[in-house]
Amino acid sequence: MDGMETSKTCDTPGAADGRTIVYPGTFDPLTLGHLDLVERVSGIFDRVILAVAAASAKPGAMFSLEERLEMAKETVAPLVNVSVEAMPGMLVDFCHNHGARVVLRGLRAYSDFEAEFQMALTNRKLAPDIETLFLMPKEEHSCVSSSTVREIAFYAGDTTSFVPPAVQRHIERKVVLSRLGANS
Repeated sequence: MDGMETSKTCDTPGAADGRTIVYPGTFDPLTLGHLDLVERVSGIFDRVILAVAAASAKPGAMFSLEERLEMAKETVAPLVNVSVEAMPGMLVDFCHNHGARVVLRGLRAYSDFEAEFQMALTNRKLAPDIETLFLMPKEEHSCVSSSTVREIAFYAGDTTSFVPPAVQRHIERKVVLSRLGANS
């Protein structure tokens, strides 16, 4: 992280007052657990930004950035104070550029904590003005992860109990297209 500077500017007037929260992730795909957290913080914060990471270090990506943005926008459309944006670079820069002082991170199990804790400490070192809020999904969503959904979808299994309807439609289309391509 040598040589990386973070901008301390706020392009959104009046938003750097703690009323905006950024929920970053790859959302490949967005799950009911993700949606649960978004819905809950939308009742606490004035503005929620779902920041869809442009690049992912995770193996086995299922959807392009454009597809992930489209699914997220369709899913959160009923939530008037939630927007979806691509996050092309570092999270702390994204937060500063959008006037956000709080980052939301979900914890499904104790095993998530170590990696999330390390990320939060790194972000604090880079930008001490940004806080991380950890939130657990409802119990019925605690076993759901995007990687599990991708694996189930790979085998054309039923993912309807793990993802919102808009995401399910995209998964079904992707599975059908991949099966058609495999039979060509």
